[in-house]
Formats: sequence, structure tokens, C-alpha cells
Amino acid sequence: MSSKIAAENMPSVQAETPPVVVREYDEGRDMMAVAELERRCEVGQRGKPALVTDLMGDPIGRLRNFASHVMLVAEYGNGKEIVGTIRGCVKTVTIAKRSSNEFPVYVKLAYVLGLRVSSSHRRLGIGTKLVQQLEVWCRQNGAEYAYMATDGSNQPSLNLFTLKCNYVKFRNPTVLVQPVHLHYKPLGSGIAIIRVSPQLSESIYRRIFSHSEFFPKDIDRVLNNKLTLGTFMALTKKSLKNWNPRTGDLPTSFAMLSIWNTKEVYKLQVKGVSGLMYAACLGSRVIDALMPWLKFPSVPNIFKNFGFYFLYGLHMEGKDGSILMKSLCAFAHNMARNDKDCRVLVAEVGQMDPVREAIPHWTKFSWDQDIWCIKNLRAGEENRNSQEYWIKSQISPSVIFVDPRDN
Repeated sequence: MSSKIAAENMPSVQAETPPVVVREYDEGRDMMAVAELERRCEVGQRGKPALVTDLMGDPIGRLRNFASHVMLVAEYGNGKEIVGTIRGCVKTVTIAKRSSNEFPVYVKLAYVLGLRVSSSHRRLGIGTKLVQQLEVWCRQNGAEYAYMATDGSNQPSLNLFTLKCNYVKFRNPTVLVQPVHLHYKPLGSGIAIIRVSPQLSESIYRRIFSHSEFFPKDIDRVLNNKLTLGTFMALTKKSLKNWNPRTGDLPTSFAMLSIWNTKEVYKLQVKGVSGLMYAACLGSRVIDALMPWLKFPSVPNIFKNFGFYFLYGLHMEGKDGSILMKSLCAFAHNMARNDKDCRVLVAEVGQMDPVREAIPHWTKFSWDQDIWCIKNLRAGEENRNSQEYWIKSQISPSVIFVDPRDN
């Protein structure tokens, strides 16, 4: 594919408006300009805390774990100033429908992320052009659908995708955030935590998530990625004695999750908090450090660059499933506690997923307004593999598999 994607027939606001060219990102010559653009776009609302992302010198770091990915930049004027960016990837996922022979139904899906337009160059159609040109690349790489995720409060982003680019609001998963405290969390007596091999994890995940939504066909690639710190299962010590994984049977009660080390890709920082809030958070950590037996719910230092662990593949079964999941999350917390750069644990699950109630989290740090919007990229075309009903379905399945690479 050519390194340049021309912005053809771009409508101009004024006759003298300089041209805009959308092309592929060139790491050698664009890295510094893109980093500066990202920095300018991270400025939040005055007087309110802002969450700032540090890409650690690699603007496409979040994409490298996908086999098929691209980043586009928008150049403005004769000086070819980079004023916009967008990223995308293509993967194959399930659509929560069973085929006639009970095998999962897969489609090729594009994920759109990282749209940025310089504040001094907005309302010129640059964001729309970036989305349109990315969709061209997605179609060329076989994608039938494209989706994006944004916070429910980001109305400009929602307006761009839903009003101008014909995306529709589709799913509304819940993001659950748990701070990592200085004290250890007890796992519970009579509970065993075991590490599950990538091969066995793949087999179990394909079985329990095959008819969920967004389960990636290349789950083996995810589980064997160096960013996956491991897959773990919690079960009672009594049932552990009677469970033989070689039989292919699962324990009657168990909980399971995998841990993704997001901090190796990018880090976050909270800016714009008051001095009083900063002092209160610091005080909570002092108490937690001096008197760990109190198990004081301290707030980690999120005012300097920090990383987080993303929990994915969360699943529980049986009468002890809930308590086993809580113990498994405590195990993940203790694992993160031993990593000085990891300050929070994050999980994202469907609104109606039973596992939601068993995942420890702080309400003030979590939110229900993560909105996923989707678009059929093959609308109007004859495509026997297209499942148009997927978009039209108003009923969300209880289980949505959130790919850690998306975060």
C-alpha cells in the first residue's frame, strides 16, 4: 500500500483553506511531531483533574500486538504540519451467535482508536477525513465492521462518529478500577490459586467464551504475548485434589482470569488535582505503610507516571464462584503490589455479566459510561459473511470479552 493516502474531494470551509493530506505514519520523520501533537491534545478542562497518557516514545506501541495495524497522520498546508492522527487494527472476533453446527461465528472487525486533532485545526473536517481514510484501509484489509470506544462524557467524539461517520451506539460495558494498596490482601483459607499454562488457558477460554461477543480468534497470540503475566485459576483445595486437567473436565466451582501488563506499553498520570486532595491521598498512604494491619484503603500515587494491570478473561462457575473470584482478584492485587510501577487494577465487563459483582473496585474510580459504537463497513454490498443483524440487535449478551490489546 502506498505510504500516502490522498485526501480526495475534501470539502473546504473557505476557498483559501490549505489542503489536507492523510498518509501513513512514518516513524523516522513523524515521531517527534506526533508526540508534540499528543501532548497538546492531552490538556483537560481548566480546574478539573485530567488523565494524561505517556506513550513512552512509541506512538504505535498499542498497535504492535495486533498482526494487522496502521497509524495515519493528517498534514495541513504547504508546511505539511501534522495536525491529526488516528490508529486502527483488524482482528477476527465472535459475534455471540451459534452456527447450525454450534461452532462460533466469526467476523473481521476493525478497532479505531487514538483519534487526535490539534485544537487550532478543528472544525475543518480533519477528524472526519482521518476516520474515512482509516475505514478505506480497514476495508482493504478485509474488515466487515469497525468499532470505537469512548467515555460517555466525550460528546464531541460521539458526535463525530455517530452523526458524521454513521456509527451507532452498540454496547455499554462497565470499567472497574481497584487501587493497589500498600498492604497485602488475604486470599481466604481453603482456597488454592494455580497458574494455568497458555495451552490449557486457550482450550478453556475457547470453550467458555466461544459464544460471547468480541472474543478474539487469535487468543493464543494474546495468551503467549510477553505482556500476559499469566493466567490463574482459583478453586477450593478440596476440589483441587480431585481435578485432573488432562481429562478436559472443569472443576464444579472455579474462577479464572489473565493479567496483562499494560504499563509496558504506556503510562498514565492524573493532573490538575487540588493541594488538599493531594495531601489527603498522601496521608492515606502514610497510614497504610505505618499500620498495614489496619488494611486502610489508601490511594496510590497516581499523580506521577504510573502503570496498571488489566484483568481479562474473567469467568466464574459454581456455588463458590463469587468468593473464588474475589480471592483471585486479591491475588492479582498482591501481585501488583510487588510491582512498584503498578498502581491500579482495571477490568472491563458487560453490564449484566455475573462476574461484575464479584470484582472488587472503587465506585469513584470506576464508570458505567464506556460507550462502544459500531459501523457496518460493507453496507450495501453483497457479502454472504456479513451478519447485519449483529448491529440491529438491541439485546446485549451478558458476556463481552474485552481484548487487553484494546486498552
